[in-house]
Amino acid sequence: MSNLVEHVGQLALFWEDLPVGTRYTTSSRTITEGDVAAFAALTGDFNRLHVDAEYAKRSIMGQRIAHGMLVASFMAGLTSRSIVNQLMEGALFGVLENTIKYPKPTFIDDTLHVEIEVVEQRETRNPERGIVRFMRKAINQRGEVACELGATCLLARRQQAAG
Repeated sequence: MSNLVEHVGQLALFWEDLPVGTRYTTSSRTITEGDVAAFAALTGDFNRLHVDAEYAKRSIMGQRIAHGMLVASFMAGLTSRSIVNQLMEGALFGVLENTIKYPKPTFIDDTLHVEIEVVEQRETRNPERGIVRFMRKAINQRGEVACELGATCLLARRQQAAG
């Protein structure tokens, strides 16, 4: 994060400001029963592992689990609220790809924060743009990685934005 601190005064982050190894952490949020119920209603995903406490008790999980896509959505929200992403917002053209893994289940009342690292930075054919790949990890209150989300993003380059 030290390389990011020097850029805060610029009020914008570009491709050049996010070299491989850059790391930052978000605030946290607890996944509630209401969140799981609302997500089920919104998506139509009423899988019994998410919404049926008695069924879930008899499963290998022993209790209800949050939808994987709900966890990924929480990660997106926590990430977008971070100061780094707010500073990067003007340079972000879009997300090109997401890859998701769920090493551990997320249970109702788990509290997650996201640890983010730049794992790849590369130029594109267009000198006004560059690609950055972030690895985002949702960490629960037990210190376990509940979700790994790789996000490949297209960003503006500073040299071209200034010109």
